[in-house]
Amino acid sequence: MVDARELLGQLMQAGTTRSTASRIGNAFGAQGPGAGGGLLSELLGGLGLGGGSGGGNPLSDLLGGLGGAGGGAAGQARDMLGDAGRVARQNPLAVGGLAALAGAFLGGKSGVPNGALGGGALALLASLAMATLKGKDDAQPASGADDPGQDAPLGLREPQTPGEEQELQDKATLIISAMISAAKADGAIDENEAQRIVGKLEADGADPQARQFIADEMLKPMDMNSLVARARTPQLAVEVYAASLLAIELDTPAEQDYLRRLAQGLRLDPATVQRVHQTLGIEV
Repeated sequence: MVDARELLGQLMQAGTTRSTASRIGNAFGAQGPGAGGGLLSELLGGLGLGGGSGGGNPLSDLLGGLGGAGGGAAGQARDMLGDAGRVARQNPLAVGGLAALAGAFLGGKSGVPNGALGGGALALLASLAMATLKGKDDAQPASGADDPGQDAPLGLREPQTPGEEQELQDKATLIISAMISAAKADGAIDENEAQRIVGKLEADGADPQARQFIADEMLKPMDMNSLVARARTPQLAVEVYAASLLAIELDTPAEQDYLRRLAQGLRLDPATVQRVHQTLGIEV
């Protein structure tokens, strides 16, 4: 059985577009929703996890070593995390995953475990969607909860049951499908590109079953209706759209048309789409 979370990390490492790293940097930096704070500060504040100056956990330690005090996107990410120790206690999956993602894409670190990198991608997409939908009844954390992290979507917290673990695996599979589908929008995944991606997966340690899964996904005819049908909640709809943006350049009419139709299929209103684009530093 394919570990979709690990495979997502391997796919992120292999890369489907040259802009992935800069868009992740924008999400960590000051381009996120709200004025000046960035995506993660808005999200963590909404969960009741902001404030103070944290330390002593993988995320704050890693970000502290990436760019110096206040330096670059990594410094911005470190500054906005606030009480990172409390985040680590309540959401160890999120803090470890975001640290891995920051290290790989902002700090140029190699050898990041694929499972952690995939977890970071899921955490980033979950936080982006949660911040984008902030203020809507179906996306708000429960007010007055004793544990403000308990209502965070999967990806920002550890699964508590086998059912939730399967749900997280299903989400990772959906994100992989969304990224590959977006990369097909302008016919960019030809045979040579497919071989390049599968070759990088093999070099990164992906097992034959995982490589075959990706090869099959790349060979499938584009089926946006099936993709949209699997995004059953507003949270998932935003995550699918944002994942698609991480895998596409958006510099051709075919790609622009694909994203427009995807947004319509996912029932994302123009304001939501604009907010996601802004978070990732993409001009609408």
